[in-house]
Amino acid sequence: MTSSTPLPPAVTALTTLYGAPSQAGFGSAVFYDAIEPGSDLEPIALRYYQYFVGSLWEQYGEAAWMSPWKQIYVRPTGIQPDIVAELKAIADSAAVNYVPILLLEETDDYAKAQQALATVFNHPQVTDLRVYAIGDGAAMSGLLLAGSRSTGETTILVSLLD
Repeated sequence: MTSSTPLPPAVTALTTLYGAPSQAGFGSAVFYDAIEPGSDLEPIALRYYQYFVGSLWEQYGEAAWMSPWKQIYVRPTGIQPDIVAELKAIADSAAVNYVPILLLEETDDYAKAQQALATVFNHPQVTDLRVYAIGDGAAMSGLLLAGSRSTGETTILVSLLD
């Protein structure tokens, strides 16, 4: 599930930090797609989540992967976008421990990650931004960020760790 659409430089920078599209089912990956503007973002996010998990989806079963799935944040209309502050403000108990991991806080890439996330997800054309809790219902947990622009350009960042 890779798009033939060339990656914008901002998405390339995000991919350099978080990884190219994969079916690894572990770690992180960035997906980029052009969808119909105004489409419901949740089924698209779910499709990329399932793709990222790959063969493990069938191995552990859909019920396991969907048990932690829930939207934990949606950017309200009219706020000043600040993806880093928005992520840090998430209070969901299932997700709060994964925000520092997603932000690469304990790495030398923390400043680069903040910049890359801001460039992609704070863009003025991002009209829909959502964050989901993900995992296998047991050892693995993480977050999925999905942002869609008014043009339909959509970026999905999946981060899943044990």
